[in-house]
Amino acid sequence: MSARALAPGLLGDNSADLAQERRRENRMMLALTLPALIVAGVLMLVPVGWLFSLSFVGADGGLSVENYSRIWTDGAYVAIFVTTFKIALLVTALCVGLGYPVAYVMAILPERWSRLVMLLVLVPFWTSLLVRTYAWLVLLQRRGVVNTLLQDLGLISKPLMLVNNMTGTVIGMVHVMLPFLILPLFASLRSIDCNLTRAAANLGAGPTRAFFTVFLPLTMPGLVAGTMMVFVMCLGFYITPALLGGGKVNMIAQRIEQSVSLFPTWGPAAALAVVLLVLTAGFLGASWLIVRRLKVEV
Repeated sequence: MSARALAPGLLGDNSADLAQERRRENRMMLALTLPALIVAGVLMLVPVGWLFSLSFVGADGGLSVENYSRIWTDGAYVAIFVTTFKIALLVTALCVGLGYPVAYVMAILPERWSRLVMLLVLVPFWTSLLVRTYAWLVLLQRRGVVNTLLQDLGLISKPLMLVNNMTGTVIGMVHVMLPFLILPLFASLRSIDCNLTRAAANLGAGPTRAFFTVFLPLTMPGLVAGTMMVFVMCLGFYITPALLGGGKVNMIAQRIEQSVSLFPTWGPAAALAVVLLVLTAGFLGASWLIVRRLKVEV
């Protein structure tokens, strides 16, 4: 029997052995990670289940859906949800506009300069969120650095209201959330083969057309992942709106804190938290489907 005739049979036996070895390795890895998965699952599901049960406790201590009905019928709750989503969308759009050029420059720079820019992006993580927020409070106040500089340059005649309103809240949140968009987007940009844009240029595409038809679609999985991460995290922001908003900007997290102190039970706060959790899970699921579809198309 020739070697050509033996090859398919030998390859088939080898494939079966490899598949069996892969299944055995998967079972071993599952057995090794199962205790950690059980502990992580308990730590995640028990608090959520406890929160879900509290959301159905009414003011009289009995089971009730009054906490959920209050959310949809009370105009104050509706206004808080509108404000929260408006700020989250605005901060996300600003982070995309500012973060995409930074990530793009990091991707095309030489390795040494790219690491330096990455270091600058990561510097905010070295200080606490509270310290950074108080720093913006000092910079943006009426006699702060920003207003003083603008007046000295003759650009404004009187101080701008940059704090204790939505403007200060958005500025502070953009500063906090910008690295969360840049990091996943940079990872996506670094994995793109630059020869693709050169091939597009050789085929007659200009720089703008090559960017929008070749480069930008390849970055969409990282861009969508970073965008959804920023948007979802903005929905639960508390410290920055509480300090830079000056009590004039109420978001869902602040309302949850106020509900705990205003109502005799934790039911209203738990119902708000459950609604926020469901919305967050919905946005994460949508982003996962979008990223999966984009990867298939790419």
